[in-house]
Amino acid sequence: MSRNLAGTVVLVGALGLTLTALAYPAMIGVETTSSSTDRIIANTRYGPLTEADRDFVVKVRSAGLWEYPLGELALKKGSTPEMREAGKHLIVGHAGLDAMCRKIAPELGITLPNQATPQQQQFVATSAAESGKEFDSTAANIMRVTHGQIFSVIAKIRATTRNTLVRQLADLANDTVLDHITVLEKTGTINFEQVNLQQTMPPKLPADQVTPPPPQPGSPMVVLTPRPDLNVNTAAPTSPESPAPSPSPEIG
Repeated sequence: MSRNLAGTVVLVGALGLTLTALAYPAMIGVETTSSSTDRIIANTRYGPLTEADRDFVVKVRSAGLWEYPLGELALKKGSTPEMREAGKHLIVGHAGLDAMCRKIAPELGITLPNQATPQQQQFVATSAAESGKEFDSTAANIMRVTHGQIFSVIAKIRATTRNTLVRQLADLANDTVLDHITVLEKTGTINFEQVNLQQTMPPKLPADQVTPPPPQPGSPMVVLTPRPDLNVNTAAPTSPESPAPSPSPEIG
């Protein structure tokens, strides 16, 4: 076996171990209080709110609490223009989703977390410990797994929710996640075989590792700062030949 081939095998093996240990869907959210997530927990002027609806809002908020910081790391530590561009999209996209979560949560009586789950915090720590191309590969592959896994969750919520605010959040989340998947794949670091395996066969973890802790009473709401200076659009991915779409309208 040549030295280059051996190095490739070692890299793929190490990546596989990283994904096996860490790559479980980021947006797990809080545990439900009954076995049926379609149970209505509140009737609002925007339509009935189910457990699945509530958990989805929490999941989107929790995702931003780790992917926004990881986007900042990618912008700072990314070794290629493509990785730094992905960082910009993560920052802008999750700032937009966070703003919508914070706007609709009081209307729906939903308490938002101020911290990501322990597992999500470990995603950031694991990526931060790397540098150069190793950082690019580790961060991009972890995020590609989590984004790929949540994609089907968004579709299910969008197809089934009867709450107009949750529907609008699902619309924005769908565009944002697809945009993030697209820019992550453009980094050229994605190991699709490992990613697809982890999306379909995630490891089982204790509930306390995949549940964001409740906010401390009286603590200020954490806000993911908008970054218009980054000058990127995350409403939907576009091909080089296509014009950028108009920004999504704000909720009423």
